[in-house]
Amino acid sequence: MPESSGATTSAPWDAQSPPARPRESYPVSRAPATIPAVREHTAARGPGWRPAEDKARVVVRDKGLADEGRLLAGELRLKYAGEDRPRQGDVELALSEGDGQGPESYTLTVKDRRVRITAPAEAGVFYGTRTLKQEVKGGRTAPEGTVRDRPAKPRRGLMLDIARKHFDAAWIEDRIRELGDLKFNQLGLHFSDDQAFRVASDSHPEIVSSDHLTKDQVRRILKLAASRHITVVPEIDSPGHLGAVIRQHPSLQLRDARGVATPGAVDIANPAAAEIVDDLLKEYAELFPGRHWHLGADEYRALTVEDPETSYPRLAAAARERYGPDGRVRDLATGWLNDRAETVRPHGKKPQAWNDGFFPGGQAQAADDIEVAYWTGKEIGARDPVEYLKDGRDLINYNDEYLYYVLGQPNDFRYPTGQRIYESWTPLVLRGTRPVSAEYDDQILGGSFAVWCDLAGSQTQEQVAQGIRMPLAATAQKLWDPRKPALTWNDFVKLAGTVH
Repeated sequence: MPESSGATTSAPWDAQSPPARPRESYPVSRAPATIPAVREHTAARGPGWRPAEDKARVVVRDKGLADEGRLLAGELRLKYAGEDRPRQGDVELALSEGDGQGPESYTLTVKDRRVRITAPAEAGVFYGTRTLKQEVKGGRTAPEGTVRDRPAKPRRGLMLDIARKHFDAAWIEDRIRELGDLKFNQLGLHFSDDQAFRVASDSHPEIVSSDHLTKDQVRRILKLAASRHITVVPEIDSPGHLGAVIRQHPSLQLRDARGVATPGAVDIANPAAAEIVDDLLKEYAELFPGRHWHLGADEYRALTVEDPETSYPRLAAAARERYGPDGRVRDLATGWLNDRAETVRPHGKKPQAWNDGFFPGGQAQAADDIEVAYWTGKEIGARDPVEYLKDGRDLINYNDEYLYYVLGQPNDFRYPTGQRIYESWTPLVLRGTRPVSAEYDDQILGGSFAVWCDLAGSQTQEQVAQGIRMPLAATAQKLWDPRKPALTWNDFVKLAGTVH
């Protein structure tokens, strides 16, 4: 991107400007129109700010903000001056201890034809630059005054199913840029499923599908994501959804009492199944540096039959051996989840799993630190979200009623609309359309829009990108600002056409 270093020699901002008008002659400013909307704006009188290529610069007061400074300078076609004293016309980026409310908060001040963005951490400064970028897009002027802004929820994500459908690395990178501008901070990559395994592997290259991401491509994706303060959360789903692994290792296939294979499911009584999954978890824990790790645990088909103990006597026997005479197959599945969590913890990972992988009662309970990715109440084993919340668990909202974009709309799914998310969904709406009590708000860490490719050929990459554009914008709005949106949906769409 365009950039330069050192101070510029261009004339001061006002060298050829018309005489300054008295501040009182300007109208009182209005809050900037952005997506997501800013939380607070203190109005003022003044000319505001807009970029001037031959005069304005981006300066930073801390070396750690160089990446944010260079990015903004390139986007607004300004000069990057590095660590220098700000002057009229400049954009100044700075860290300020105790400034704001949390590491992602920021303050953006427009005054005397200058812009100053401060925050307690680099992420907050970055979000301030996203606000400024939107304010001046299309030749608009950043309004005079002060913005104080912060997100309502600490987790704001997009989950991509790149296992069932191969997405080009460049397409994923475009989504990262889009997410960054909307102030999302997580990208989930579900890269292993029955259909394919989509990331190169050194420990088990035999399971990797022909269309896949190389590790160098993943590293470039991770670098770009980090520059936008986005954490990439990998998911290797198990013990179900492992068909790509089973094709190369048929001895791991789960079979029922009649010897019939259970699609996608490994035999969790077979130690070799745990060994290969742990090999993969350890390998990719080194590739993906983020703190969060998704372990899956959903839709293990041995637990979707009426009597798992009769249908899967081998699993039932293993459960009794491990948990005593009252042990059940669901206990064995819980033990599997806990063991996989134990595998990733030494790598500094915080585990999470789908809500239908958590079972009440029994001889085994999921470890307390495993976060619940709540997506449905329709699957066997999926309980009301309040039950998880009463247990003290933290939840991430993936509500399949609003946030699931399922290619081909199979089963009971329908393509979500941005309008429906914007007008009737909130992070408290975890299951169906009814919210849980606001007393649980702090346990709901945030939410994630999800693209699932059940019928992969139903849409092209370009159609997916277009289809999720407004739902993503609406989700960003509802995760950032807890208030009822001030704009009508039609006005929100018009704004998106200007800034997004």
